[in-house]
Amino acid sequence: MLDELPDERGRLGRRAFSRQMLAATTGAALSSWIRPATAAPFSLRLGYAAITWGGQDEQAIDEIAALGFRGIQLRSGVVEKWGERPKELRARLEDKGLALLCFSSGTVDAVPEREQEYVDTHLRHARFVAALGGELLQLISHRPADRAPTAAEFERLGRLLTTIGRRTLDLGVRLVYHNHMHGFGEAPEEVARVMELTDRHVVSLLLDIAHFQQGGGDPVAAVPRHGDRIAIVHLKDVVSPLPGDKKPPRESYQFVELGRGKVDVPGVVKALRKIEFRGPGVIELDASPDPARSPKQCAALNKQYAVETLGLTT
Repeated sequence: MLDELPDERGRLGRRAFSRQMLAATTGAALSSWIRPATAAPFSLRLGYAAITWGGQDEQAIDEIAALGFRGIQLRSGVVEKWGERPKELRARLEDKGLALLCFSSGTVDAVPEREQEYVDTHLRHARFVAALGGELLQLISHRPADRAPTAAEFERLGRLLTTIGRRTLDLGVRLVYHNHMHGFGEAPEEVARVMELTDRHVVSLLLDIAHFQQGGGDPVAAVPRHGDRIAIVHLKDVVSPLPGDKKPPRESYQFVELGRGKVDVPGVVKALRKIEFRGPGVIELDASPDPARSPKQCAALNKQYAVETLGLTT
């Protein structure tokens, strides 16, 4: 962009300078919220994800608040209803005492023809998040079918995430990359590769401890490894392999309530305490593992574990 090039005296163009200053001040504000200087050495702001309710977002808001949570993660489906009326949704959240801790914006990939589409979509979502008073925008990535991404695809994805992250930060919203099964960041070294190829000043990590476990990693070890990039954690558990399932163990799994799977969730929280993490921790459960349990019942079980076993507060 011509207005982002240095002028004839070697100084940055006005737009680039303004963007850098805004990114710096916004980044500082986000850092102070995530890791406030005057707070206790460890502070995990606990919230709950609405995904378990399968799109019944109004019910999710009501029931998550009724359980005593003060933070929520919403998905991009709410844009269809409230995209033109964000003030209405913000008022509903505030009435229930809920802050938007993170927003699931959807996916990206390394297909060049779709880059502008992704930029436009996620910038639109970032404006929506800003209108709700939120600060974190989550993206996952969709890897090519039946093969690992190439080095060139990793580099293209890194550039795209950085581009989107710079643009969303202009709006006061930080991009967080969600490690995920079937994403570029599935295996531990793939997560590290995505982090390496993105600008740390504009792209942070959402560490999902169950996806990291299922991808072949140790989420406890992931905390110190990526501690300087983690802006938010998904507290989540997984059972794998499933009894009687003929799929390979890596593909045979089910997400379950905290403490009912194979993830060392207490070990993760201990590791977060050790690095003095101060940010959101969102409990996430994609769907009820038992059809007899409602999303609210699952959330109550998760809260009980978080409070009684992990020593966290809502």
